[in-house]
Amino acid sequence: MSDVRVGVFVCHCGSNIGGVVDVPAVAAYGRTLPHVAYAGTNLYSCSEEGLSSLKQSIRDHDLNRVVVASCTPRTHETLFRNACEEAGVNRYLFEFVNIREHCSWIHSKAQEAATEKAKRLVRMGVAKACLLEPQTEAESPVIPAALVLGGGLAGLTAALNLARQGFQIHLVEKEARLGGRLLAIDRLSPTDTDPALVIDRLIRAVDEHPRVTVHLGATVLDVGGYIGNFRALVGEREIEVGTIIVATGASVLQPTGQYAYGELENVVTQLELERRFKEAPVEVEGAVLINCVGARTPERPYCSRVCCMTSLKNALRLKEANPQARVFILHRDLFTPGVEAERYYKKAMAAGVRFLRYDLAHPPHVMGNGRAEFVVVRDALRGQDVTLPADLVVLSTPLVAGEENVATSRLLKAPLGESGFFLEAHVKLRPVEFATDGIFLCGTARWPADVSETVTQAGAAAVKAAIPMRAGAVTAEAIGAFSDPERCTACGTCVGTCPYGAIEMRDTSFVNVVSCKGCGCCVAACPNGAMQQRGFTDEQELRMLEVCA
Repeated sequence: MSDVRVGVFVCHCGSNIGGVVDVPAVAAYGRTLPHVAYAGTNLYSCSEEGLSSLKQSIRDHDLNRVVVASCTPRTHETLFRNACEEAGVNRYLFEFVNIREHCSWIHSKAQEAATEKAKRLVRMGVAKACLLEPQTEAESPVIPAALVLGGGLAGLTAALNLARQGFQIHLVEKEARLGGRLLAIDRLSPTDTDPALVIDRLIRAVDEHPRVTVHLGATVLDVGGYIGNFRALVGEREIEVGTIIVATGASVLQPTGQYAYGELENVVTQLELERRFKEAPVEVEGAVLINCVGARTPERPYCSRVCCMTSLKNALRLKEANPQARVFILHRDLFTPGVEAERYYKKAMAAGVRFLRYDLAHPPHVMGNGRAEFVVVRDALRGQDVTLPADLVVLSTPLVAGEENVATSRLLKAPLGESGFFLEAHVKLRPVEFATDGIFLCGTARWPADVSETVTQAGAAAVKAAIPMRAGAVTAEAIGAFSDPERCTACGTCVGTCPYGAIEMRDTSFVNVVSCKGCGCCVAACPNGAMQQRGFTDEQELRMLEVCA
């Protein structure tokens, strides 16, 4: 390793690191380490000034390995790799040392110890950097076609967006017609728009678009492949696509056994009331709308987010049909985010809709014989029971994960959250993507969302899906696993362990570099040490442990 020249760059990160760790001392220690040709500090290494300094130092000191000790690699590693590449160093000859989350933040009250730990982390980083090898990223072509699962608002929006960009689209809907949940809704809140004006236009545009093939009454039976080259079996037809968008929507909870639903004929859900509105005005003398039925409970702890606005909308519809009607909304809290939603809430109050808060310990009781006659509720503000006459009781139930989510999850190897909705790769950084590359997510399949959010997410998913298709190829990060054929005994342990289906057994283990995500499961499971991971080989990891001892 006589030709190895390592550069160490230690970041102050303002007070995030420098307020705890003695950054100049860590840099000075870095200069004493074997094969370190340069060590310095930056106030903010990720800034334009910091990156320019890093690139200039690489050139001035003829560095061929780089170690940056700063904050999280999750957001900054690509930035530093790119800077190394621009300065003539292979991007995989870079090592990231996290001395913020792993050091200064968790040892903020032990500054001297934090500094010593930062030195050890830098020592480990340098030891590993000396053993890094340049890598070449593999490139794979992308089929310019997409598979969209779900023909509701989200699926139609995403499909049409991509078709108008010039891509071939296969839209799969399990029902006999397109439109999804909006077909059963009478009006949209807070605009009171007729949903037919929205959904019918989309359906017509999709049906008429020459690049969209619609598969009605169909399901996806099997999916294989990887980003750029997926193969899906829809019915008896195999389809080849480059990307997949999951827009399968959600279901609405049926509150069987709650609040006399199914026992008293005039106890209905909001969705059932919507269907009545589509047929004719609904006139009542007294109505009680109960929010959070089956939501925000130990069994279902989340807020469905759309129920409060639905209650306001339908309470106003009842007041429009009979301004003298006594309409009450029983709630635990009201969720009316944004200016328009707040205006809608005030409009309901001005129209005479009355609001009572209850708590989970004292839920409302629906009373009657054959029909609901009144509702008894403990007013949480006054601490007293109130009796409300009612010839209509409406239950606001949450959106719940679709029944087909489990099967779809298994087909796509896409994870589900604890509530059964699909789980995005990162709620902030990758909100419409799965961890599996090439598969995207939008609408209420992801989480309860209103119309505007659904349309926004569908557009975002379409844009994300278009990126690799427009590029025509994808580049796989060179951090994947590889097999040493001289050690491999073809036992198949790695094949069964891989969560991404990236390994197949030929004469020995073969890793598809595009599918592999570098999780390391196969490396840990291999009984012979044949499986290794680029940038995290046994030799590199053991060297880090040796110098740390």
